[in-house]
Amino acid sequence: MYPDHAGGMEPRLTLLSLVVRDLAASRRFYIEGLGWQVEFEAPEEVVMVRLAPGVLLSLWQEDKAVGELGPIGRAPGAMPFSLAHNVGSEAEVDAVLDEAKAAGASIPAPPVKRDWGGYSGYFADPDGFRWEVAHNPGL
Repeated sequence: MYPDHAGGMEPRLTLLSLVVRDLAASRRFYIEGLGWQVEFEAPEEVVMVRLAPGVLLSLWQEDKAVGELGPIGRAPGAMPFSLAHNVGSEAEVDAVLDEAKAAGASIPAPPVKRDWGGYSGYFADPDGFRWEVAHNPGL
């Protein structure tokens, strides 16, 4: 239990699932392209990657996910949320975006200095999920 938490469900995120259209393409991007390590894999169904202690990213094949989630609604354009990856410098932001692009990501715009004092840019994976890559000098 968290010290400032009064009871009920604890605020915590342990698994983030991205429902993907083509698991093989997503695997190529995240595992082969970005070099992330597979924590668990069920072929043609799901690939899981440990993001941090106690936190997993699940790449879930859409036709398998529908069995548990029901129909998946997809609108054209960007997904209505983004994921974030913080790094220690502006140069690291540029390097991560270059690595993502080399792995097959699209880069919608170059990174920029932000009003909040940081520097960030975005890439989109093969399904259009957007990742912000940011340097926040205040962290």
